[in-house]
Amino acid sequence: MGKSQETFSKKEKEKKRLKKRQEKQEKKEQRKNNPGSGQLEDMMVYLDEFGNFTDTPPDPNKKKKEIKASSIELGVPKRIEEEEDVVRTGRVEFFNDAKGYGFIKDAKNQEKYFVHVNGLICDEIREGDKVSYELERGQKGMNAVKVNKV
Repeated sequence: MGKSQETFSKKEKEKKRLKKRQEKQEKKEQRKNNPGSGQLEDMMVYLDEFGNFTDTPPDPNKKKKEIKASSIELGVPKRIEEEEDVVRTGRVEFFNDAKGYGFIKDAKNQEKYFVHVNGLICDEIREGDKVSYELERGQKGMNAVKVNKV
């Protein structure tokens, strides 16, 4: 004789389906037995000054805060560029002549910036040279450009 084709998981899925159908039928019966008033006032929701939903309408006698339309910024606010030190100074930490790149360590904040041979004004720089440079945003961070020996 053949084995039954109903497995445990199939039985469980069928039980869940029947339970959902029964719950749905019970909710339908409750809605039929307890109909709401269906009035517009029952369906209205108000928004208070803090952005929360409430059933009560706002008080018309309450003093409202005046907001100027020009003070509202839409989107991302514009970044203000800091142009305090356009020309910076530092020391060449590492420079590879064969590959044409290196790193400059800033004299003020001790950060390292990438420098490429295309960003050099002078012919060449070596490790330990004091240089002046400007910063420019690159693909992976800030790059030193217009590099010149001091």
